[in-house]
Amino acid sequence: MRDLSYTIPMARKRVLVVDDSKSARVILSRMLEKYDIEVDMADAAERAIEYLKGNRPDAIFMDHQMPGMDGLQALQSIKSNPQTAMIPIMMYTSQEGELYVGQARALGAMGVLPKQVRPVDVSKVLYELHLLPDRRDMNDPALAPVEIIGGSPVEVLPVSKNMPASGSIDWGRRVESAVKDQGVDLRRFIVASLDSFAARIVSDVRHDPAPPAEALPAPPPKRDHLPWALAIAAAVILAVAFAASWLMTRSELAAAQAQLSGLSAANAELQRTRADLSATVKDLTAAVAAGNNGVIGSAVGAVAPLASRVEPVPYGEIPFDRTRIDVLRDFLAKLEAQGFRGVVRITNLAGMFCLSGNAADGYAPAAAGLPLSKCDLIGNPFEESLSGQQRQSLAFANLIAGVRQRALGAITIDLENGGNSPRNITPYPARTEGLTAGEWNRAAAANNRVEFAAEGANAGP
Repeated sequence: MRDLSYTIPMARKRVLVVDDSKSARVILSRMLEKYDIEVDMADAAERAIEYLKGNRPDAIFMDHQMPGMDGLQALQSIKSNPQTAMIPIMMYTSQEGELYVGQARALGAMGVLPKQVRPVDVSKVLYELHLLPDRRDMNDPALAPVEIIGGSPVEVLPVSKNMPASGSIDWGRRVESAVKDQGVDLRRFIVASLDSFAARIVSDVRHDPAPPAEALPAPPPKRDHLPWALAIAAAVILAVAFAASWLMTRSELAAAQAQLSGLSAANAELQRTRADLSATVKDLTAAVAAGNNGVIGSAVGAVAPLASRVEPVPYGEIPFDRTRIDVLRDFLAKLEAQGFRGVVRITNLAGMFCLSGNAADGYAPAAAGLPLSKCDLIGNPFEESLSGQQRQSLAFANLIAGVRQRALGAITIDLENGGNSPRNITPYPARTEGLTAGEWNRAAAANNRVEFAAEGANAGP
């Protein structure tokens, strides 16, 4: 039994689990309650929304496929309500694939948790949702913790949890710390087991009833070998335990090294892809700067010129979101300052990417060195899957609504979907035998864009 000399008080958190399956709700609830978290449950999305009218949980775990309103619809409804928009939501579903994860994150979800969830995954999610204190941010206690093992107090030395100053993940230090923690726990278990075993044997020997004196002859004096036998047994058990611990540690280190090698290779590939995208953006910026010659002027000619804008959209992002919000805010602010009256047309156009994957698990841009003929699909299934409402984020829609309200009808904003338009600003390369996915996707990334243009009585040519 463990008896710590100090405790850290923490207010209890409350979460809402929404799932039409009773067994799934119970399993997840039991996992969460082990972390001293209060759990409320709802068997339908409509009941969850009704629950939120009078309650504010610290987080929501939302199933995807439910009768009536499904999880994504409920997610969009909760995030569109200003009173509940700030509640973090984790989708809890058997749905997989990058396409689904992208849709869930675009609607405001923190992430996707699989139905076949492990306790370690629940622990990681709770740390991400700030429902548990981050032990890496906690200072070492001034008083060393003491545990009661076998009736005697044993001081537990604190384990250093310093991270590298650069913020990068030091896998070697993490593995070393985990091995040390495991060794300490193993030694405590062995010592406690041996103490209990020895106490039980001594107790049995002391309380064993002796035979009648007249029935047996007086035994000759003998030396007590029990302590030596116990010491030898303890030494053998310790040797076996440390050998098993060494073998486990060696296996874990080999697995960690293999994982680190894989991460290094993946990081190198990401760096190359980033360099290719940076070159594409630079080329696109230069082309746009050279081709933009539109001028917006006022009726009296006192308005400074303002060019139309073109912004690239990375594959997998919804068009009217992220950096496009900042561009639109700057674009509209200049129009309002110049007294512009007319129509601001915002059009998204899709690029045709060389993709790897499948319809079930989702698609992603293929590796740069892959031959174009090896692509699983050339197209843009993510763009085609979005409805009109899903193409813009809540912040984007709020920005447009605010401008319309301030302009009092002077400025009209139209959102258009150009789809796979032939109006490509960068031509696709000719399909030859040596053409790679990286060369093709440079053109696709440039053509996957959003265009901002002002049209009206006082707009220039």
